[in-house]
Amino acid sequence: MASRLELFAIPDFPMVREHDDLPAMIADGLGRAGLALQDRDVVVLAQKIVSKAEGRSVDLATVEPSAEAVRYAAETGKDARIIQILLSESVKVVRSRPNLMIMQHRLGFVMANAGVDQSNVAPTDGVQRALLLPVDPDGSAEAIRVSLADRFGVKLGVVISDSFGRPWRRGTAGVAIGCAGLPSFIDLRGQPDLFGRTLEVSIVGFADEIAAAASLLQGQAAEGQPVIVIRGLTWTAPEAPVADLIRPPEEDLFQ
Repeated sequence: MASRLELFAIPDFPMVREHDDLPAMIADGLGRAGLALQDRDVVVLAQKIVSKAEGRSVDLATVEPSAEAVRYAAETGKDARIIQILLSESVKVVRSRPNLMIMQHRLGFVMANAGVDQSNVAPTDGVQRALLLPVDPDGSAEAIRVSLADRFGVKLGVVISDSFGRPWRRGTAGVAIGCAGLPSFIDLRGQPDLFGRTLEVSIVGFADEIAAAASLLQGQAAEGQPVIVIRGLTWTAPEAPVADLIRPPEEDLFQ
């Protein structure tokens, strides 16, 4: 385990647009600050900038709500076009109440509004858009990792983070929706605790803990710090994608 960590945001990160080269933007930002990536650094990117770069937005004017979307719109008070997008991105409506729908996303995440967001998605051309999650967040993280590793000649990890609510606590926390170059979880079962007792259920959500730490600097509003570098982490567990963190249905007590 690390005994000390350093976290820093890449300063003055520019607004991201479709087709932007995120690794190049990260390298440029580090260069302007007189910084460079080192071995075992972990780069955490906010989901929004990955989705923007990948063009994962929908023009609301092109959305035709279904009867189901119209029904949920009447129940929740949400725009029926937004609800249609939620339904298209999801496999299940878990819960709904006014102004909120908890969905099981097609990627397996159970989350508010299927990760569909309109905050910090400024319409520069007068078009109302909604931003969706990346199609393959683990794949996106791997592509970014490979590009950054080639640029800096180092071994590193990449995490794509988002903010999730939790069914048993108020408030959102940063979680990983994609990762590469590191274990998404570390299974401690079978290892001894301080007193020699064998651990039976302890599995650490390593990528989620990284995302939560980075979220303290990324913020939730107008901070403008979507890329965080974490330095000082150590791990020996094998690499595993965030997809491996999804709890199987037979173990899920909250749906």
